[in-house]
Amino acid sequence: MINFIISAIKIIFLLGFLILIHEAGHLIIAKLCKVKVNEFSIGFGKKLWQKQGKETKYTLRLIPLGGYCSMEGEEERSEAEGSFSKASIPKRIAIVIAGATVNIVFGIIVYFILMSSTGTYVTNEIDSVLEGYSAQTIGLQSGDKIIEMNGKKVNSKYDLDNITENVDGNQEVNIKIERDGKSLEYNTKLTEIKQKTTGIYLSEDAKIVTIEKDSPAERSGLKSNDKILQVNGIEINGDVNKILSAIQETSDDNIQLEIERGNQKIDVTLVPDYVPIYYLGVNLKQADSTFLNHIIYGGVETKTFLFSIVDNIKQLFTGNVGLDQMMGPVGISEAVAKTNGWQEFIYMLALISLSLGITNLLPIPALDGGKILILLIEAIRRKPLKQETEINIQMLGFTLLVALALYVSYNDILRLF
Repeated sequence: MINFIISAIKIIFLLGFLILIHEAGHLIIAKLCKVKVNEFSIGFGKKLWQKQGKETKYTLRLIPLGGYCSMEGEEERSEAEGSFSKASIPKRIAIVIAGATVNIVFGIIVYFILMSSTGTYVTNEIDSVLEGYSAQTIGLQSGDKIIEMNGKKVNSKYDLDNITENVDGNQEVNIKIERDGKSLEYNTKLTEIKQKTTGIYLSEDAKIVTIEKDSPAERSGLKSNDKILQVNGIEINGDVNKILSAIQETSDDNIQLEIERGNQKIDVTLVPDYVPIYYLGVNLKQADSTFLNHIIYGGVETKTFLFSIVDNIKQLFTGNVGLDQMMGPVGISEAVAKTNGWQEFIYMLALISLSLGITNLLPIPALDGGKILILLIEAIRRKPLKQETEINIQMLGFTLLVALALYVSYNDILRLF
């Protein structure tokens, strides 16, 4: 019972707080632009609390899954003083974009602080050379600093990994190093390692969350929500790392899985694909734990984090990620409830804030991005769309979003059971 109460508090606080700052962004910019705000509400449904300000009524409602900032002339055009519809287009765009901007900026700042306070980056200085790899073949040594690879600067492990990920295995790479104050240059091919890939994405309790299209997992008949119990006879006990290790370390190409699907236990043979991964073969030194190094690490990690979210959204529209892989309020609530410790909770806070902000800017009717698109069309046409047309567009977008939310929530519920 106590765990349920704690989980409920975490979910309500996280969702309520992110909605609060989002709507507060709209409210503050609207006030600065002299647009009248009739009501500022957090939540939907029955009123739990309200207070009438000089101009705006502030309310707290029962269901903490949304909120709104109701402005004069926003839904229906109005000629009244302080009307949203009478404000200039730049002012209206600023008001609309403010909510998502607050979420994005907040998520970036929180994630940056989290990363800066918990780690430091890995330098470009070699700590050790792996036996049998390219680095050993060409004579790289402990203490060497990798300055450039293929003409690109290397300041950290992050830079080195980015370069090697995009190297053709048949292509020689040019490496510049610094040794005892001298500059040395080498040409070599990176060492190819074949790595098994299955196309499975797992949750923390060893349940399959999603499966890539045309992957070994799909060909073997595995499905989302299957729970892996054994790999080649090894009991998993919900340990995802055991699954990954067992798959990579087995010498047999036929991997035997025991899965739980509903109330049934099923045996599945999984034949993985092999993908080439290319390595130089060095371990790099960790940077000293200084304030500046923490800041550098935080900046690099935050940049990677932000671009990964944008890339995930992009993959949804290119078809590389299916709708069944999306997570709705139910899935988000489950993930928040399962967080252990303040670091995990803060990470989820940053992740959801960034995702909420970026998603809200998509040019889809009923989202802030859709409203901005309509305002840009108005600017190009030099006159607004017909009110009836605009309402119909917004209603169509809202209907599609509701249908999507129901579908995603249905999948979230299936993953729970």
